[in-house]
Amino acid sequence: MMAQCPVRTAPGCGAPAIMKHMSRPFALAVVLAAVALGPMLIAADTPEWPRFRGPQGNPVSTSRLADTWSKTQNVEWSASIPGRGWSSPIVSGGKIFVTAATTDGASKKPQVGTQYSNEYVAELQKQGLSGKEIDDRVTARDFELPDEVNLHYFLYCVDLKSGKVNWKQEYHTGKPQGGRHRKNSFTSETPITDGKLVYVYATSLGLWAYDMKGKLVWKTPLENYPMYGDFGTGASPALAGDLLIVCNDNEKQQFIAAFDKKTGKQVWRTDRDLRTGTSAAARRSGWSTPYVWVTPGRTEIVTIGPGFAVSYDLQGKELWKLAGMGGGPIPSPYAWGGLLLLNGGSGGAIAAVKPGAAGSFSVAPKAEPSAHVAWSIERAGTYLPTQLAYDGAIYALTDTGILSRYDATTGKLGYRSRIENGVAFTASPWAYGGKIFCLNEEGKTFVVAAGEKYELLKVNDLEEFALATPALVGDRLLLRTESVLYSIRDKK
Repeated sequence: MMAQCPVRTAPGCGAPAIMKHMSRPFALAVVLAAVALGPMLIAADTPEWPRFRGPQGNPVSTSRLADTWSKTQNVEWSASIPGRGWSSPIVSGGKIFVTAATTDGASKKPQVGTQYSNEYVAELQKQGLSGKEIDDRVTARDFELPDEVNLHYFLYCVDLKSGKVNWKQEYHTGKPQGGRHRKNSFTSETPITDGKLVYVYATSLGLWAYDMKGKLVWKTPLENYPMYGDFGTGASPALAGDLLIVCNDNEKQQFIAAFDKKTGKQVWRTDRDLRTGTSAAARRSGWSTPYVWVTPGRTEIVTIGPGFAVSYDLQGKELWKLAGMGGGPIPSPYAWGGLLLLNGGSGGAIAAVKPGAAGSFSVAPKAEPSAHVAWSIERAGTYLPTQLAYDGAIYALTDTGILSRYDATTGKLGYRSRIENGVAFTASPWAYGGKIFCLNEEGKTFVVAAGEKYELLKVNDLEEFALATPALVGDRLLLRTESVLYSIRDKK
């Protein structure tokens, strides 16, 4: 990673992880919190998956799902989804909702890995090209800008049992407001539903609400804000009661905002100024999805932005601010076992925060321990996938295929192992049946035994590019590749 290069580079970099000392003995506090809140799993008789990474933000199921599949084995059905979109499928009332964008004419195709643009930069630098010449060539090859494409944005409704497309709605057409790196898509934000309406978010365009039959209920245009280097957008919305929450960390004016989910009218907006370091040139863009954390004492909206995690109350007032996150965060926060789990992305920490935190504190290197932090691990953050909490452990997967297992109550490292022939990962891992599932960008899912020792059990191959995190719905696994949505289900 050439972070100092004056031309475009990928917004993240790797670093070794260092365990920090825990702030104080807290085992009893964790046990009490776990009793109060409990590990949040998806009940076997609740076939709902209403948001990105599932109801609790942690894709784990107690149902009996297939652990072996291919393009033909254990496939209940497959549905073609025209266009490109890295949004995840969501499910409510026996209906699957997913977004995609089609392009008039050619579209720049994605490529496996995260370093190929940087490698191209290095190759051009060796040729002695100027910074502008390098930027022009990298842009021409790897970025798709608004004046290059005309898009059609679609919301699809697919029947959960049959895979039949019930309806589709084109919610926007025209040139995009911002560009994208060809690894990204113009529909990377995952919709969210409350079971009555489906809410679609396109960061640079607006918000839309559809009922379950595909009727548009309301739409709210949003101002376009520039993202770092035209890499594109990706943070999904969240729901907090009657509020629809979006977090937009960009290069002009970062903010978190709440909209009335019934009307689309803005209820409040809180501007923020987050970055790593004090330089005015520091990146301010982020791609992390906010999380609504409900504890016995209060409900808060947790966000991860450049350099900091920040929590807000339901009126948009800041509750606490934690330093030690990376410069371009992508992983999303969620709660497990009574603690809030934060992943600061490349160069940032993974940390567990206790309920009731207040004020400013830090998990950055050399920071004073905080009573609000149960444990933290310096520089353990992962660039793309969000870590998984399962069976008393945290499994953190890097984009390059290194899987680390930590104790969920102490943060202590159990093992760190490279997944054989894993190559590159964007989708977050998921778990059920004593197994961890890691989907790589080539469409291969590496099945790893959950436990204290690393053991690769098998590899399931769908033979197509894949970046979306799946949905776990009853006994169905919904996997999305570049062009197909699969329902994976054990044959009875």
